[in-house]
Amino acid sequence: MKYETIDIKNKNSMEYAALHLFLFEDSPEIPIKTRPIVVICPGGGYEFTSDREADIIAVQYLSMGYHAAVLRYSVAPAVYPTALLELGRAVAVIRENADEWHIDKEKIVVSGFSAGGHLAANYAMFWNRDFLAEALSEEADGAKAVSAADLQPNAMILCYPVITSGEYAHEGSFRKLLGEDYEAKKEELSLESCVGDQVPRTFIWHTYEDDCVPVQNTLLLANALVQHHIPTEIHIFEKGGHGLSLGTRLTGSADGGWTQSEVAVWPQLVHTWMESWI
Repeated sequence: MKYETIDIKNKNSMEYAALHLFLFEDSPEIPIKTRPIVVICPGGGYEFTSDREADIIAVQYLSMGYHAAVLRYSVAPAVYPTALLELGRAVAVIRENADEWHIDKEKIVVSGFSAGGHLAANYAMFWNRDFLAEALSEEADGAKAVSAADLQPNAMILCYPVITSGEYAHEGSFRKLLGEDYEAKKEELSLESCVGDQVPRTFIWHTYEDDCVPVQNTLLLANALVQHHIPTEIHIFEKGGHGLSLGTRLTGSADGGWTQSEVAVWPQLVHTWMESWI
């Protein structure tokens, strides 16, 4: 196993912004030579990136035999599109180094929890927009230009994601993300309206009882994905509030909060889904 930290900062990034890679090394005893990688964007309302949705989630994907990465992206006072550019840089770096790191460059999965789910979904919808490749190429400062092909995600995993800025919005996430541009840009980043053929296959889970980021966020997105014929798997669990992570004591609080046994099956469901197409 190899661990690396990669600088993915842009001119507006916070100092802590980085990509943390957890990589399997090649072994003559194992015939698998390349593996998918899941890039994890923790939640935190665009105010912080939660430890409960970071390395411990990477370990789940490692146990499935996949590479994993945790993106500690910039949050407030950094504003849009700082974090989006960081995720773009992360995907481009992974694809550029795929051979060295034994990554299947056609199986790069972006994943996110809550506000991190908004970031992952935002990226999955905007990766082919000209401004993203142009900004990343400009910041490469003479190095290899970045193209849309370098930035393409191949799948998406969303866990109780922030999606809409409309009736069912988690307003705080959008206010932190957009700062003074909240009113001007909130509709542009209401992602149920941004789905198109560019969006990769998607897995989503949420809970009916989520009273922080209402389940309608997932339902609105799922409806748009189906309308655009994007292969989609959705799981709505009845029980459980927001921010459950694994739903077990491993990511629970000292008083037993953030645990919900019903949702603890979601990593198994994701694994089955991943194996069905890789």
